[in-house]
Parts: sequence; structure tokens; C-alpha cells
Amino acid sequence: MQQNNNRFILSAAVFAITAILLSVVQSIPEKPLLLAERLFPNGGWLQVMLISSYGAFLSFKMQFRESRAIWRIRSWTFFSFVFYFQMLLGIVADSIFLFSGKLHIPVPAILIAGPMYRFSSWFMIILFLSAILVAGPAWCSHLCYFGPMDAAASGNRKKKNTAPNHLLRISILLITVAVALVLRFISGSGNFAALLAILFGVIGLGVILFVSRKRGYMYHCTNLCPVGTVVSRLKYISPFRFRLTESCTKCYACTKSCKYQALLPENIDNCKIGSTCTYCGDCLISCKHSALEYRFMNLTAENSERLWIIITVTLHSIFLAVARV
Repeated sequence: MQQNNNRFILSAAVFAITAILLSVVQSIPEKPLLLAERLFPNGGWLQVMLISSYGAFLSFKMQFRESRAIWRIRSWTFFSFVFYFQMLLGIVADSIFLFSGKLHIPVPAILIAGPMYRFSSWFMIILFLSAILVAGPAWCSHLCYFGPMDAAASGNRKKKNTAPNHLLRISILLITVAVALVLRFISGSGNFAALLAILFGVIGLGVILFVSRKRGYMYHCTNLCPVGTVVSRLKYISPFRFRLTESCTKCYACTKSCKYQALLPENIDNCKIGSTCTYCGDCLISCKHSALEYRFMNLTAENSERLWIIITVTLHSIFLAVARV
């Protein structure tokens, strides 16, 4: 009974925090940011209640470890669908469905390359860094609109246990930054920059469809995505940690459940989780020795996990409400 009460209290906390933050989004900007407010007067308040209720429902489901991976993928896929469906409506119906009224190329690399090329549009960078600060690498397991496609393509059975290629990851990040800066320096045309972004996205989709599917893990996210590389390095600015404890018996059961290649046998042998870990928690149910846990400062592992759910689901819900092309 006490456990159920704690679950309802956590869900209520997510509802309240989400409602408060979205109420600020609804009230302060002169130009409506919430889509429902753009469609009809005071529609934003209805959207606030609906999204907050969604967050409360999802946070309740995410507290059950045995089904957390399922609900994480469902909610993540739903987020991606809403994002791209609004983009489609913005193209074929009305620009009101676009965040700024203008179409931008919806590939993750643009999050880094776009502001450097234009030297503007810092809102998403601030949002991105803020998300990392409060939730570590949750961006790569709950908030990225591209990731669900990689997760779906990789399937449910891992076929290979290849370690992430960190040299390749850093190289792609540096190339992305360099190309954006060169285009800015030479005043390269926006059409050419857009063409490069589309090409990058097409290559990413090709990798997802053929390489991730063949290998059975998220190859695009763990090897090619420049945003993922940034997240894996900056996540330590967050107080959250996900660690392997001394209870580990090196049974390697968790290896099969990690699509981010962060729990390979060599990682477990060294008692150190790989840098590509996103703290998603999919592996928790596979460990029968309670050797995997969340930590946040001086909180217990249990309370750290609860706080992780509150923050991550709240961020996911808010992004669902405001994240558009």
C-alpha cells in the first residue's frame, strides 16, 4: 500500500511541476508557443492540462521496472511521431504548426551546426544544455526525435557486441562543426547548407535501416550522431550518475538489454559503465543482484531513481508540448 502511495505521489509531483512550467510558457510570451493556443483562444490551457495528465500517467508507468523499457520506447516514439507530424502539417497545411513559422531541417546535427552557421537561434542550444544539466544524458533516451527510429531498427535481439568507435564519433563531431564554421566564414548559401543537412540526415537514416538493423543495437546513436557525442561528454555536469556496484557478479545479463553498447563485457570486467550510457534504465530489470543503480548526490539509490523519473518525464512532457521544427 505504501509503495502504491509513493507512486501516486510521484505522479502528482510530475503533474504539478509540468503544469506550473507549461503555465509559464502559456502566460508570458506574446506570441503563443503552445500549438493549441495558436489554433483557438485559451486552447493553451487545455493543452497544459492534457500534457500534465500525460506526464502523470507516464511517470506512474515508468516506476515499474519490468515494463519501463516498453513505456520508454512507446513514449519516445510518440514524441517523435508528434514532432514529425506537426512538421508535415506545417509543410502541407499551415506554417502555424511550425515553431517559428519557418521550416528547418529536422536532423540532430543541425542542433549543433545550425547556430554556428547562422550565429543565431540559440534557444535550442540553451534548452539542450539545460536538459543535460538537470537530467544528464536523458536527451539521447527520451528527448531526441531521431533516436526512436534507431531503437526500432535495432530490434529486440542484439547480434553483435562491438564497442563504440570513439575516434569516429569525435571525427564526425569535429567535421560537423568545421563545415558549419567554414560555410559561415565564406558566406555559403542557405540552400547549400540545407542540402548538406538533408544529405547528413539521409546518410543517418541509411545507417539506421541497414547497419543498426543488422547489428541489433543503436549504431547511429552510439557511433555517428554528433549530438550523442556531445551528450556523452557533457553529461557529467549533471549531478546524476548511473553506476555498477560491488554487488556485480559479472554474469553479463545486462549486456543483452543495453542498446547503447555501454554494458559490454569489458565494461563490466572493469566495473565501469561505458560513456554511451544514457541512464535509460532498461538494464535494471535484467540484473538479479541489484548491481545497477542511480545516484544523485547524497540521496539513496531508490530516491535517486525516483528523482530521475520525475525530472526526465517532466522534461519529456514539456518537450512534447513545445518541441516543433
